[in-house]
Amino acid sequence: MPSPSPDALDAGELGLLVDIADDTLAAALGGRWYEPPPLDALPPALRSYRGAIVTLHVDGELNGCIGDVAGRQPLAHAVSRLALAAAFDDPRLPSLRPTEYEHLTIEVSVLSPMIPVRAADRDELIRILRPRVDGVVIRSGERAGLFLPDVWEQLPDPDEFLRHLWVKARLAPSVWPETIERFTTQHHERPAGRPGRAAHRSQAGTRPH
Repeated sequence: MPSPSPDALDAGELGLLVDIADDTLAAALGGRWYEPPPLDALPPALRSYRGAIVTLHVDGELNGCIGDVAGRQPLAHAVSRLALAAAFDDPRLPSLRPTEYEHLTIEVSVLSPMIPVRAADRDELIRILRPRVDGVVIRSGERAGLFLPDVWEQLPDPDEFLRHLWVKARLAPSVWPETIERFTTQHHERPAGRPGRAAHRSQAGTRPH
């Protein structure tokens, strides 16, 4: 098994990110505005600029999934923004409703820093990738495709994994990407509103006009 990354978050830090996502959604569904905790009150790992993805399930069914792999905000604040986007702005799925909160499960995935992959062809790329460990991003011009490590569960064969990734990026099989990067993820999930979780309700208030 690979050694833990030096950039890895601990269980408490991952749980705190889910708390922030949960508080954001509870406030929004109640018609309130939520301000994430100030950066100086957070652990250093949650102040770092990291890619993240927030995924929502209602009664086990996907109800929103939005990510920012570029890491353009401090992690804790990005998770709050992405939670709102997953709940209300995922164009593929209906907006989250207040009645669904008690059936909601929140998952936060944190991406490791991206590692450039130098591979001349598909065979070399397959030799480099670690099935069930690595996520992959490919880019060519304005076209890009990303698979999280979880996708290996549905596509365990490396050749099939890459073939579907090329399709997602809308690249012809004969086109070799301009850039290839791999990464790992950590994730934590729990039902919304779990009693006893870290509370940040003091940061919530009426939405300013």
